[in-house]
Amino acid sequence: MLVDDVGRGETAAAGSPLSVGREDVPDPQVPERASRRTYTAQYKLDVLAEYDRLDKNGKGALMRREGLYSSLLTEWRKQRDRGALQALSTSRGPKPADPASRRTAELEAAKARLEAELATARSVIRIQGELSALLAKLSPSNVVPSESEQQR
Repeated sequence: MLVDDVGRGETAAAGSPLSVGREDVPDPQVPERASRRTYTAQYKLDVLAEYDRLDKNGKGALMRREGLYSSLLTEWRKQRDRGALQALSTSRGPKPADPASRRTAELEAAKARLEAELATARSVIRIQGELSALLAKLSPSNVVPSESEQQR
């Protein structure tokens, strides 16, 4: 019996390798995408501080326990000496704005929105005026009666 047969409702003997369901078998055609490990600035500083306190055997144990290489620690040490880790430890994203500048931004956005609405309203009024003039020209009350109509 094959694994495909198990997925169709047939059962295999308990404990046999064929008792794995179809959904448990990963698709061999689609390999999982590897992702790089990322480390926070605080983690790097903590590991470097602990590494510097330990003796030779302890340093090796630390690297094995954390799954790190000495070249990575060397790079972290260079970053620490350049001050890059302190820069990385600050929060990412936009800096909090003071209330006055936030209020100014809100007012500028409202002004832009209102100016756009005003431009739209002016266009509508202009078009309505043109339509009114056109309808006035076409209305029967403005049509000059011909001479034959006037004699009746």
